[in-house]
Amino acid sequence: MRLTRFAGLLAVLPLLAWAQQAIPTAAAIDAEAARLMAATQARGLAVAVIDAGQVRHVRAYGHRNAAGEPLRTDTVMYGASLTKTAFAYTVLQLVDDGLLDLDRPLAAYLARPLPDYPDQRRYGPWSGLAGDERWRQLTARRLLMHSGGFANFAFLEPDRRLRMHFDPGARYAYSGEGLILLQFVLERGLGLDMGAEMQRRVFDRFGMGRTSMTWRPDFAANLADGWTADGRAEPHDERSTVRAAGSMDTTIADMAMLAAGVIKGEGLSRQGAAALSAPGLPITTASQFPTLQPELPPTERRADLAAGLGVVTFLGPQGPGFFKGGHNDSTGNTWVCVKPAQRCVVILANDVRAERAFPALVRFILGETGVPWRWEYGGLAFVD
Repeated sequence: MRLTRFAGLLAVLPLLAWAQQAIPTAAAIDAEAARLMAATQARGLAVAVIDAGQVRHVRAYGHRNAAGEPLRTDTVMYGASLTKTAFAYTVLQLVDDGLLDLDRPLAAYLARPLPDYPDQRRYGPWSGLAGDERWRQLTARRLLMHSGGFANFAFLEPDRRLRMHFDPGARYAYSGEGLILLQFVLERGLGLDMGAEMQRRVFDRFGMGRTSMTWRPDFAANLADGWTADGRAEPHDERSTVRAAGSMDTTIADMAMLAAGVIKGEGLSRQGAAALSAPGLPITTASQFPTLQPELPPTERRADLAAGLGVVTFLGPQGPGFFKGGHNDSTGNTWVCVKPAQRCVVILANDVRAERAFPALVRFILGETGVPWRWEYGGLAFVD
């Protein structure tokens, strides 16, 4: 599929002067966060701001648990699907090192056909792909762009068996299962320990001392529980298995360091850094979820919205940007970057109700960016 209109816009980027506003003062951001937390009844929220590739502001607000203990910038919070971007960054380092080709069929890295591997709880039920040879068309690029053809997870299928709903690369359809499949190939095919690789290549590189792909006992003393949409407190899940789709625990201070590193492309070749947020596949649906919804008619699609590698790319009044969300019943996270000014906002919320404030808070800090909030969150009622 082509990105003709988007490519045309990108071609004239050097000729454009993108609109920017000054980053608000720390006191102003604090006041706006407090206002929006009150409007949404969110109990906990943490914010990091990067400007010109440097960390400028890191704050945490509210509570980390039902006992009322304060949420701090070093409180361990659930990263949810922000894990996928950290995983993609690791994969691109493997590509730079010549260990992986983004466009080589993943079948070439496996000792036997994918459906022949026994189903394991840690990975997906690959046996469901038996008889469908389209799995041989899967590549790392297609899985990182969520175009593998899968539902979000196999357990969401009526029979809980993995299947392909379209030809790989044909369209975008969000799939955590696809990222887990890529993890499987890297671990079984290349003999890598992806938890250790992410630790060394990303978390250690950026000084993320309280970030891990699995639970660490030292997290317990300063840990964020969460709150659901109905205000019910939920304990933090101690994840014991590395899952590329979303097992990362982190802090807002650590995520600030990661966002600053990513927007500058640290640890990657110039080609690798560009590949992460290059628009690679048009996004053709009205919203991100449900995953396998019908595509919109071409005239109703947003021309600048596309899949990158572990992120979604867009073009707005401040130039090209990318973002990634993370969510479960008691967690809401977002990570937004605009590339020309190397500016990012990262929000970690241990209360899913805070998601209603994300557009207003990002807009307050960065100005209008063009983030496709309605596509990301569907019918959620945002607050201003």
